[in-house]
Amino acid sequence: MLDLAINDFPAFSPYIAAIPAHIARHQGRYIVQGAEPTCIEGDWAPQRLVIIEFPDRANAEAFLSDPTIQDLFKVRHETTTSKLVLVEGCS
Repeated sequence: MLDLAINDFPAFSPYIAAIPAHIARHQGRYIVQGAEPTCIEGDWAPQRLVIIEFPDRANAEAFLSDPTIQDLFKVRHETTTSKLVLVEGCS
């Protein structure tokens, strides 16, 4: 799950265009794609959320460590303020 605030949308746009193919290559799929959430309880105030599902943790870790997308991750790091967590779901 990615919690992010976009600080430089024009510079972030290449990431938006390119990252779906990399997610698909690792058998991932969007559950939530950049939605603006509504906080119901507590003081958490994410601006946008992205939730990606992978078949298993190994696919998610392969996606995160894929050398071909590290430059895209750098774009995200430079153009957003983000928090990323990896969590296993229910089966």
